[in-house]
Amino acid sequence: MTDNLEKRSLGKLYVTATPIGNLEDITLRAIRILREVDEIYAEDTRRTRKLLQAYQIDTPIYSLYDAVEKKRSRTVIDRLAAGSSIAYVSDAGTPGISDPGYLLISEALQAGMPVVPVPGVSAVVAALSASGLPMHAFVFQGFLPAKPGQRRRMLNDCRTEKRTMVFYESPRRLRSCLEDIGKLMGTRPIVVARELTKLHEEFIRGNAEEILETLSGRSLKGEITLIIGGRQEKERGYSDEELMDMLRELGREASLSLRDRVARVTEMTGLPRKNIYQIALTGKFS
Repeated sequence: MTDNLEKRSLGKLYVTATPIGNLEDITLRAIRILREVDEIYAEDTRRTRKLLQAYQIDTPIYSLYDAVEKKRSRTVIDRLAAGSSIAYVSDAGTPGISDPGYLLISEALQAGMPVVPVPGVSAVVAALSASGLPMHAFVFQGFLPAKPGQRRRMLNDCRTEKRTMVFYESPRRLRSCLEDIGKLMGTRPIVVARELTKLHEEFIRGNAEEILETLSGRSLKGEITLIIGGRQEKERGYSDEELMDMLRELGREASLSLRDRVARVTEMTGLPRKNIYQIALTGKFS
């Protein structure tokens, strides 16, 4: 009955989740939808063709990646309006989750086109499910900023978050990111999920310092999902040495005046400004 309903429902956009690594992690419904639609639009046709070949799917495929999403969404909407059924897939996982898809979905809805989810795997949920950290409430923040200063500000903004936090991070920036987490958040429980569902899948658990020790001497590769435990009611305070390090780092990073450094650290830590200022007066800054 479901088959007949979907076959005669023309002009629908199917937002279709695909595997994040292991090609077996695709639903039977997704395979059927990809076979039955008139066209498939993909973030990267080369990667998607490998998936289609694995399941003997010969539906015509066209590219729709982030740089051309706004322009080509108009083409997709015109095809939907003409009665074509279309599936959209990203490189891996669920479209729109730190991947292209949002603009297409939003404009299709604005044009009055039906949008149908074809759910499946997501790195966020996969990592959480095996993390051992609370899952009843969590917040997903996408990719952490590449620039150190912006990353620290984002982490600092999340410092008081009580829910479990999930981020994507680059393997080449992971160590510096963990150092920032240690300075800003203390001994929070952290899980680094690497290469999920692939041959070299790995979960590394501990606080920032412990994970850095585990990673010492290793060359990291692959996609990383980073999970950080939420703020607990009782968390350790900042030592004078840690506060002094923050003040020095701000000077090196942005050449801020002493007054501005004190204001920034006050904002980052939530500590009284006069306390930070007293510590700053004891230090020597280059």
